[in-house]
Amino acid sequence: MLKVLKPGLFSSIQDLGRFGHRDIGVPIAGAMDVESVKKANLLLENDENDAVLEMTMTGPTLQFDTDTYICLSGAHIVATLNNEPIDNYAVIKVEKGDILSYGRLEKGFRGYLAVKGGFQSNKVLDSRSQFYPVTKSARLKDGDEIPYKETKNYKPKISEVKIEEHFEQNVLKVYKGPEFSLLSDGQLTEIFAKPYTVSKENNRMAYQLSELITGHSHSMLTSGTLPGTIQLTPAGRMIILMKDGQTTGGYPRILQLSEESISVLAQKKYGDELKFKLV
Repeated sequence: MLKVLKPGLFSSIQDLGRFGHRDIGVPIAGAMDVESVKKANLLLENDENDAVLEMTMTGPTLQFDTDTYICLSGAHIVATLNNEPIDNYAVIKVEKGDILSYGRLEKGFRGYLAVKGGFQSNKVLDSRSQFYPVTKSARLKDGDEIPYKETKNYKPKISEVKIEEHFEQNVLKVYKGPEFSLLSDGQLTEIFAKPYTVSKENNRMAYQLSELITGHSHSMLTSGTLPGTIQLTPAGRMIILMKDGQTTGGYPRILQLSEESISVLAQKKYGDELKFKLV
């Protein structure tokens, strides 16, 4: 078991998502930054869908009760194992009683902890991803215990890599959304010519941008949405749906983020700047 001594700001168990249930209103959920999760699981020779711990801005304090191997990825949050510094993208052996602690955030926004074999929390609708009310809670709390498989003699093929972080970039690649044709020439110029900043309203459900563009008066029936769908409100606010976002919406769906760009945006925080590029 992995015991949660301190949960951090917002820490949760996530895999790649809960697929096949959007017809009954269940969001995909899953890791916000899929790119980072896949890299950590790859180093541990896990399945790419094995569950990891996702932490936001401030990491938890955790204690291991059996031997295993771990790998950190995503945001650079200062981390120590028994008070000794450890780095991202390195396979690290941990033993019974070891304590993993996190400190200040240096870069990015969401960090990940992968364990050999993946965390073995209960599956609900074919996924271990925490999302309330599908699961009992949306995040970890003090005293929680997360099962994992004991591993004593693992010899990784690659023990450490240097990776160029995908979230260093600030350009989000987008495709045309279903209502893209409703945009005027002026609105298109506004969207693609100027930079935007992440507002304070950002979480696992959606990111809002601080700057407005020219509004609209279009009305439409509620229609299906996906993670990465960019909706435009009548007031000119762009709302980018993320992994816990609703499955339907009534605003024009003007653009759709690429899968890679969802991971890039997941590592942005309040005040970070970004631009859009149509592909």
